[in-house]
Amino acid sequence: MDSQPPAPPTGLTAHEDFAPGTGTLPPRAWYPWSDAARLSLNGRWRFRLSLTADAEDGSFAHPGYDASGWDQVTVPGHWVLQGHGAPVYTNAGYPFPVDPPRVPTHNPTGDHLRTFDLGDDWPTGAGAVLRFEGVESYARVWLNGEELGEFKGSRLPHEFAVGHLLRPAGNILAVRVHQWSSGTYLEDQDQWWLPGIFRDVTLLHRPDGAVGDFFVHSSYDHASGLGTLRVDSEVPGRVTVPELGLDLATGESATVAVQPWTAETPRLYAAFLATPGERVPLRVGFRTVVVADGLIKVNGTRILFRGVNRHEFHPETGRTVDLDTMREDLLLMKRHNINAVRTSHYPPHPAFLDLCDELGVWVIDECDLETHGFTLTGWRGNPVDDDRWTPALLDRAARMVERDKNHPSVVLWSLGNECGTGRGLTAMARWIRHRDPDRLLHYESDWSAADTDVYSRMYASQAEAERIGQGTEDPLDDAQLDARRRTLPFILCEYAHAMGNGPGGLTEYQRLFETYPRCQGGFVWEWIDHGLAHPVHGFAYGGDFGEELHDGNFVCDGLLFPDRTPSPGLIEYKKVVEPVRITGGPDGSVRVTNQYDFADLSHLALEWSYEADGERVASGALAVPPLPPGASAEVKLPEGLEADKGTETCWTVRAVLARDTAWAEQGHEVAWAQVAVAPRPEVPVTRGIGPRAVDGLIILGPGTFNARTGAMVGIGAVPVTGLRLDAWRAPTDNDLGSEWTPETQYERQWRRLGLDRLQHRLDAVQVTDDVLEVRTFVAPAARDLALTTTYRWTADAGRLRLTVSVTPRGEWPTALPRLGVRLGLPASFDQVSWYGGGPGEAYPDTRTASRLGRYSMSVADLQTPYVRPQENGARADVRHTTLTDTDGAGVRIEGDPVFWFTARRWTSEQLDAADHLTDLTPGDAVWVTLDHALHGIGTASCGPGVLPEYRLNARPAEFSFAFSEVTPTGAQQL
Repeated sequence: MDSQPPAPPTGLTAHEDFAPGTGTLPPRAWYPWSDAARLSLNGRWRFRLSLTADAEDGSFAHPGYDASGWDQVTVPGHWVLQGHGAPVYTNAGYPFPVDPPRVPTHNPTGDHLRTFDLGDDWPTGAGAVLRFEGVESYARVWLNGEELGEFKGSRLPHEFAVGHLLRPAGNILAVRVHQWSSGTYLEDQDQWWLPGIFRDVTLLHRPDGAVGDFFVHSSYDHASGLGTLRVDSEVPGRVTVPELGLDLATGESATVAVQPWTAETPRLYAAFLATPGERVPLRVGFRTVVVADGLIKVNGTRILFRGVNRHEFHPETGRTVDLDTMREDLLLMKRHNINAVRTSHYPPHPAFLDLCDELGVWVIDECDLETHGFTLTGWRGNPVDDDRWTPALLDRAARMVERDKNHPSVVLWSLGNECGTGRGLTAMARWIRHRDPDRLLHYESDWSAADTDVYSRMYASQAEAERIGQGTEDPLDDAQLDARRRTLPFILCEYAHAMGNGPGGLTEYQRLFETYPRCQGGFVWEWIDHGLAHPVHGFAYGGDFGEELHDGNFVCDGLLFPDRTPSPGLIEYKKVVEPVRITGGPDGSVRVTNQYDFADLSHLALEWSYEADGERVASGALAVPPLPPGASAEVKLPEGLEADKGTETCWTVRAVLARDTAWAEQGHEVAWAQVAVAPRPEVPVTRGIGPRAVDGLIILGPGTFNARTGAMVGIGAVPVTGLRLDAWRAPTDNDLGSEWTPETQYERQWRRLGLDRLQHRLDAVQVTDDVLEVRTFVAPAARDLALTTTYRWTADAGRLRLTVSVTPRGEWPTALPRLGVRLGLPASFDQVSWYGGGPGEAYPDTRTASRLGRYSMSVADLQTPYVRPQENGARADVRHTTLTDTDGAGVRIEGDPVFWFTARRWTSEQLDAADHLTDLTPGDAVWVTLDHALHGIGTASCGPGVLPEYRLNARPAEFSFAFSEVTPTGAQQL
């Protein structure tokens, strides 16, 4: 029996029905300006909030209505960020019962009023349209008391014809916005629910013969170097491209020699489209995107996405993002070697795509569609597989494609995100292919890729991505679909979940992308933490507004902190994806490889420095040929440079911009590498002073110890407290793992084992002629596991040496968080210098960007301000570090071998207990952790866990440190 569609619910209101809206004009191409008049209606609007959708009829829209007692809000904006109600954050679950298309009676509804005059420059008697760029989630619109219509599709444009209703002065625009509507079921997009008129509202003059819709077709033939231009226009006119000498009728084609547009070389040609009533400037980029030979190729060349997913977000204004912030985002991306954006999970403000055209970024433009919450119902009632919703789906597809079709940066259309599968998606794909056959189609949730041109996945592990690259992935049940999918290029539309400390494992992914042509890169999730500015918490996440249902800090998963400060994850990503690879070569040279897809290296300069123990000895420039993409060259380094014997030496080679660009100034670093010359000399082991007992203390060189317990109490005049083995860290978001990958939930394993509550038993204190030995038993309660630990202290006149030996006992079922020692120093010791990796934090699988050198900063600056506090701030490969007070008195610590170093004004336990940064209060000590080894980070908050080579398994270990007191004079000499 054929299945029948379910009967339509009865009693639906307009905001609950399946239709996308009524009264709106057909969608058309966006352009930022023309010679036709326009009037921005952004600004202060009168506002009234009701708790239900039927609080009052539309009488407030009628002329003469007294709204003087109403509050005011700024448009564009969200009323919940302006003192009216509160935001709600959920990842997947709908914040109300799932009963499509019905929504709750409690439905916050904002009535907006704006009075405006046309002004003396507005043409009289002319046509006009009223344009809304984005309203969440349903809008009903009136002008001068006349109802224009209503619409859904929050992040898409809608226009109404209003010329016949306009007055020279005193126009009254009224908009009723419901937070919840049937459209909400299509917009479950892992973000804050933020109702309001959040994008621009504009009145556009439409003179007779004005440009209507138009489509710029500008292909490029890489074999001939010729570009072909044709502009189809709803209203006939002419297209001129002065630089190319073109003057064409609309619909007419011309083929000429051009420079193509790519993300690396974003060549745009200024053009104009003129119709009898309007003149519109165009920026034409010639490029062709196809799948050929199983690869995504632009202008005949395989491209590699070094991408990010980008939600629109600002910590104070939510999804209302101004042009300067959009530009700041793209400048930061370009400066960090990012070349691609997936507009998760909706089309961005159209001005953002103009900037992508200008600055050069590949774009996957994603439709305003996600039904993720239906995963919790087993996909029952999923709108994309219900024919009643198909008109709304097609409306959303059309509004995206028509608005954005003239942007050369847009190379793929995405049907949406996490909607399962269904007939509606197939209908969307069919419509888009017919309307725009010259771009590729993307959609991740259908792993068969039945409707798409690329095989796209989220969070596939490195091992699975390698199998896909090799063409050996698990087969589909449908042999025909399986055979087709194996001919498609592969991208990770989401990978490397950048939540909290991390993501780890980026380097391993990138090597796969560079090894297997089919693997054409990926898009890190995501660009920015969505922490909302909060007067108490600093930045707020889910639950901080009293939400009944929320997903906590899962909304803070970006490469930028909410204030747009780059996180260590972004610094790491920049290094991992750098488009120039520099490695050590033979006979005093470096090998330089151009990993751009299109650009040669003529825009870069190479700089070298020769360093000894982190100090620059000499520096200069290197000549490098303008290598074409994919080419390599051996570049000879200078000869005859020397450094003092017994010093560690290396080359640092940097590729920097040779001249200013649109996105960075001359000298901006694009790529770098360090090449070791002479290794670090061994730390000398000396014994010259034996321990002696004085008044219940043991004195050993500069060290003082409790004679009964063997605990260190001082280094010279510096008091020391709490030195002991440390195996715990405040779990990272990636340590917590995810509910769908329980094997990666290290935090649960660690707490279940009791690593957060280790007990330290003293077994023996033994003093010999030149050694103080303290034997301990470190173990959690209720377990028969232990880390038997021996501390062996020796000294000479100026240094105190500690050798720690650790032997695990029992069967350890999980990795250790860390293995090292921690100790407390006076709080005044808040100035830190070190020789080792830096300047920022690093962990075993996030250390690619760690650069050997000498660094100095305060203890406060060593901290990484993750929105939810967690393990942070480790520095890698530290040879020695010094902590001093403002007078220069302090302690120097050397490692054998190199070690990981952290210093904080709170303990790991206090860090673990904090929910926000404002919960952390500096204490009366600086807690220093000297780690022999650390567990990796991974990306298990929404992806694979720590790779085997970065897991800290329990095994015997021995490591040493040397401590010495630093006097003010000594500190100045370091």
